Amino acid sequence: QVQLVESGGGLVQPGGSLRLSCAFSGFTSDYYAIGWFRQAPGKERVGVSCISTTDMRTHYTDSVKGRFTMSRDNAKNTVYLQMNSLRPEDTAVYYCAAEIGGCSGDFGSWGQGTQVTVSS
Repeated sequence: QVQLVESGGGLVQPGGSLRLSCAFSGFTSDYYAIGWFRQAPGKERVGVSCISTTDMRTHYTDSVKGRFTMSRDNAKNTVYLQMNSLRPEDTAVYYCAAEIGGCSGDFGSWGQGTQVTVSS
């Protein structure tokens, strides 16, 4: 089945940058989506960004537009989330997830999460 493993989290100062990685495997279809989600303490898990082979587009939630960028290395089967101009409110556990279809579908496969802490 689909497997995903996140890495790259850590502690960074406000205004700094981090790059998260999500290595994935197990897709049996040409059409799928990989999404980044995050969950801060005491808050609901929310979507951050998504890249899809169905619509050939990358999507971002408004709070990260202009600061975060998703990319994919096809040879490595890895999706990245480059995070710049980080703010304390970006502190959360970040997860990558997969859906067989497009970004509007239900994400059924999840990674273990990686902690991102933005603090002085």
